Amino acid sequence: MTIAVQPSSVVSGFAFDREQELLHAHCAIPFSFLGLHEHPSGKGLILRVWRPDAHKIDVTEYPTGKPLGSMVRSGSGLFELAFPRRRKRFNYQLSIDLNPGDSESGQSQKIYDPYQFGEYVLREEGIDYDGLYRYQGAQLLNHRFNARRQVQGVLFRVYAPNARSISVVGDFNQWDGRLHPMASADDGIWRLFIPGLDEGALYKYEIHDAQGHCLPLKADPFGRYAEQWPGLASIVHDEKKYGWQDENWLNSRGQLYDKPMSIYEVHPGSWQRTAENEPLDYRALAKKLIPYVKKIGFTHIELMPVAEHPLYESWGYQTVGMFAPTSRYGSPDDFKYFVDQCHRAGIGVILDWVPAHFPNDDHGLAKFDGTSLYEHPDSRRGWHPDWKTCIYDFGRPWVQDFLISSALFWLDEFHIDGLRVDAVASMLYLDYSRNDGEWEPNIHGGNENLEAIAFLKRLNQAIYQRFPTAMTIAEESTSFGGVSRPVYDNGLGFGYKWNMGWMHDSLEYMKEETIHRKHHHDKITFSTVYAWSENFVLSLSHDEVVYGKGTLLTRMPGDDWQKFANLRTYLTFMYTHPGKKLLFMGCEFGSWNEWNHHKALDWELLDDSQSPNAGIQKLTRTLNKLYQTCPELYELDCSESGFQWLVSDDRDQSVLAYVRFDKQDHPLIVIHNMTPTVRHDYRLGVPVAGKYKLLLNTDSKELGGSGVAPGKGIKTVHEACHGFEQSCSLTLPPLASLILRPALHPRTQDS
Repeated sequence: MTIAVQPSSVVSGFAFDREQELLHAHCAIPFSFLGLHEHPSGKGLILRVWRPDAHKIDVTEYPTGKPLGSMVRSGSGLFELAFPRRRKRFNYQLSIDLNPGDSESGQSQKIYDPYQFGEYVLREEGIDYDGLYRYQGAQLLNHRFNARRQVQGVLFRVYAPNARSISVVGDFNQWDGRLHPMASADDGIWRLFIPGLDEGALYKYEIHDAQGHCLPLKADPFGRYAEQWPGLASIVHDEKKYGWQDENWLNSRGQLYDKPMSIYEVHPGSWQRTAENEPLDYRALAKKLIPYVKKIGFTHIELMPVAEHPLYESWGYQTVGMFAPTSRYGSPDDFKYFVDQCHRAGIGVILDWVPAHFPNDDHGLAKFDGTSLYEHPDSRRGWHPDWKTCIYDFGRPWVQDFLISSALFWLDEFHIDGLRVDAVASMLYLDYSRNDGEWEPNIHGGNENLEAIAFLKRLNQAIYQRFPTAMTIAEESTSFGGVSRPVYDNGLGFGYKWNMGWMHDSLEYMKEETIHRKHHHDKITFSTVYAWSENFVLSLSHDEVVYGKGTLLTRMPGDDWQKFANLRTYLTFMYTHPGKKLLFMGCEFGSWNEWNHHKALDWELLDDSQSPNAGIQKLTRTLNKLYQTCPELYELDCSESGFQWLVSDDRDQSVLAYVRFDKQDHPLIVIHNMTPTVRHDYRLGVPVAGKYKLLLNTDSKELGGSGVAPGKGIKTVHEACHGFEQSCSLTLPPLASLILRPALHPRTQDS
């Protein structure tokens, strides 16, 4: 028999306190009161439902559908129904009629009460703290009632140990924070399973801080999919439905220390655009970008940050959603499709990943539960003065777990091949971009951020342990030692480091008028002093073509002809210098205009196949092909034995020459004439006697040059030079590079 309880019995004692907490969305223990419980009288069970938006609720047993009665409503929105003869809890459904005047009044909702799943929600098995993305956030799953029956829903979990209360709000409950209070626990994680929710549901967290103040609605820190402005809500997503087809790529993927790696850096929103000047989505990008990258010959695409960022103008470097590819270009499955298609085409994918800082947007991580949960509480360590952003508290275990889980998430869920970690230098130093008095020394009195250093070591250990064929790349602009040295050898454990010194010095040299270069000769040669101190990537990135710096082409001196000739020589210098390669989009064809994230690249420069820009593009294609087919240019990148200077001191003529060796000690000769003066009869000592084949002359007419040739039938004579017994005499074309290989080299004969 079912007995309706009168409202007067509801609002007393313990029930009154709980009802007031529910009324003000302050309830932290809803399962202790809502759902089925032992009746206070000791006779049977009582069902309590909190629905202030309803005026009538009927209860039916599940799965029989047997009507169990109508619930009695108190004035505030608490409904009760007693079952004096029941001892065992049972499953049930609620038929809810909304209040008159409600936007959905007149409708009857039939739902499973979330608060009948208390044991399921509060049960927690062993957690992998480096893989929190498997536990936190909104997990779409099926809850089994028994072997035959189950209900689909979403299990929400969010870490906010200092909150007084948290509710899930969304389009499924009209963003009403009173309706779905979450349950707190000793581990600081709040939980609630809401049955009936499906993929696509919008949600946020309504959080009250320890004093009971309601904070701005927060997006899910572990959200997999996010709404764009102005909503900025998290979106429930089923990450298991995409069918990957890149198994062959993943199984054959290996480390690249002795392999070619030529990276094309891309900003997804501005590589190409639609006729309406809108960014391409992930699938359109796959259709257009991948064939282009294959044509030009790059081995990898590096994407500027695609993790969700509310401010497009930040280029992705002010990240809010560390687990969500930005929805401005499509869904998470669309992004998976892009990566999948890259892999099927034999192209690796590297993501820029930003653990150095995060914006203080209201819906983001800043003051997440009313306290500095993610950011360091001391502004000297928790606020970045340059970027006006928050800095993670790297010494806090929870923050480390969060960031490492994010890194592993991209490698695991999206099959990413590598992470380029942004702004590492800002993490390593407490005084980074700070004046005296604006920073506090570490416990040893130094300026190193010991917690950040420990975090980076743990990060790299976790990545290489779980994904040994993936890679990490540090953007680190100082001389901090051992960035790409293993952790067991007291290094930070990165696989590679951007060579910012090479980039800065070489660009400074190249922008000098050619007549003055002899006075700056050390800038172009100095990089080989430290070239093997780290596993370097030579980077000509987006930072070199913005903020009034011009482009690679416009930074070259001289008239237009000299600018293009300089750029051809400079690109050849990069491709033949020890280190992996990275080139920002547009640099491969010599764009005149600085990069603008609101516009596509200047593709019209290539409309004329005979234009000098088309010549630069053809050179880049040729360099990528030579780079990948000449082991001399990559096999010993990380060993000093793979490089030898032939001419490093001819500053008066601004000539450079060196040898690159492969593992079999086969040589490849590279010569650069850094002036527009043709050098006739230039004597060059070489390691192998005999004839030499010309593999590249950047002054050839088909590349846009003047067509000066180094000579017919290049061969050595028995005349000692540069420490070798034999030498050859060459004509060095103006502002040009030459690549030579012995004619008896087995690959030369094969070709």
